[in-house]
Amino acid sequence: MSRILILLAWALFIVCTPASAALDPVLVKPLGGEDADARVEAIVKLGTLATPEAFEILNALNEERLYVTAEGRVLIVVDDKATDPLTGEQLAFPEGAESITVNNRLRRELESALAGLRLFADDVKVRFKAAQEVQQNATVAHLPMLERALAKETDERVRSVLDMAVATINLKSDDAGKRKLAVERLADTTNSSIRPVLAAMIEPKADGSFAEPDADVRAAVVQTLSRIDRHLKVIEWSGNLFYGLSLASVLLLAALGLAITFGLMGIINMAHGELLMIGAYSTYLVQLTFRKWFPTHLDWYVVAAVPTAFIITAAVGMLLERTVIRWLYGRPLETLLATWGISLVLMQTVRTIFGAQNVEVANPSWMSGGVTVLGGLVLTYNRMVIIGFAIFVVAIVWALLNRTRLGLFVRAVTQNRRMADCVGVPTGRVDMLTFGLGSGIAGLGGVALSQLGNVGPDLGQSYIVDSFLVVVLGGVGQLAGTVIASIGLGELNKFLEPYAGAVLAKIAILVLVVLFIQKRPQGLFALKGRSAD
Repeated sequence: MSRILILLAWALFIVCTPASAALDPVLVKPLGGEDADARVEAIVKLGTLATPEAFEILNALNEERLYVTAEGRVLIVVDDKATDPLTGEQLAFPEGAESITVNNRLRRELESALAGLRLFADDVKVRFKAAQEVQQNATVAHLPMLERALAKETDERVRSVLDMAVATINLKSDDAGKRKLAVERLADTTNSSIRPVLAAMIEPKADGSFAEPDADVRAAVVQTLSRIDRHLKVIEWSGNLFYGLSLASVLLLAALGLAITFGLMGIINMAHGELLMIGAYSTYLVQLTFRKWFPTHLDWYVVAAVPTAFIITAAVGMLLERTVIRWLYGRPLETLLATWGISLVLMQTVRTIFGAQNVEVANPSWMSGGVTVLGGLVLTYNRMVIIGFAIFVVAIVWALLNRTRLGLFVRAVTQNRRMADCVGVPTGRVDMLTFGLGSGIAGLGGVALSQLGNVGPDLGQSYIVDSFLVVVLGGVGQLAGTVIASIGLGELNKFLEPYAGAVLAKIAILVLVVLFIQKRPQGLFALKGRSAD
């Protein structure tokens, strides 16, 4: 008896459940016609249906799998098998059927329609991306679909984007009340592209009238534009702050090694920029090695490049100190000329080995892309990683100079070289290791620079002057001063660039540093070093 009741219940369910509405042939037939406007209209109408059948047809058209027969019948073809999307009938590929060509105009409409259909996907990320795409190209035809999606949507981020899309469409409504409500809803938008649309509504025409005839709507537009402008200003300042911090991190990595070689040892090393270059080319070689021998682990070549670049540049630095610089202590002019000659030799050596053209060092996948905040500011992963890397390097250098035996020796030789020599400190070895440490840190700076742009023989020349400015401004030999000066110069440069341009901004910074040094020659912190003897 119970089995009979179950069967009766299933039968009743099947009978009472309405069949899904089939697509209207009138909607599909224009896709196979010659009238471009009719095809566009058909795509828009199918996109607003939000049904699986409509998505299947539009997706087939987008992938050029939609065919039309000589009789005008539209078919979806997969592996030489045709399916009628209206009836679901499967049949052999008919002779004479031709693929429906998709031009650029149809492609744009298809992308918009498919994005609208994805508003009903199960994945929130897919719906959010689709909502953003629809918002950029929303028309009055999309309004019913957007309202249906908004009624079903549960995620707040997606609802916010859909709400903005509906408001954008309602700006063209004939009802002044709807237009005013749409303007007020757009006050919370983070999409800057809506600003010109709103501004055009209150711009006076030649006859003194306005595109927006209603005074209350125009007043609402003024208030909304004010809020949007404030939001854009916040985005601009936040962007300058982030990119200034990013530039400060690069300057810090470039100047940190110079703060040791110039600040603690009193050596004017004009080849410091070329040590940055060697670190960048070391990263390039590690990338080539991973591509050839470890392609499955290519994303981690940067991790391997960090110690590799440090070791190579530290070795080059110690070699220079033992062969050239050790004979020039106390003679700054000769040191400057000698290291300048060394920089030319290093650049020409790199040109001979790698060529004069730049080489590309690609970001690993985990450093590609970025995160969008405040609705319009993109914080790129590579710059965020470099900021964190700079903090890590500073912490290591501080610990090395203040918590290790080598750091104790370096500070002893810096404060009083003769006394340190008398108590048994191997000053020659300390000089070599200190110069190697500064050179190795420059190599780490080269690793960071390789992730921001192409690598070439002239890479270091762009940072040598800025590095000296950071060291002199922060106080020669002062680690804390170097950090503060790099942050100050980086932020100041990024905040001046929008108003003065890149060149004038650098000139202004140079003038400000010169004026500061005139008033405080020791920099931000008191001078300590070998020159104090």
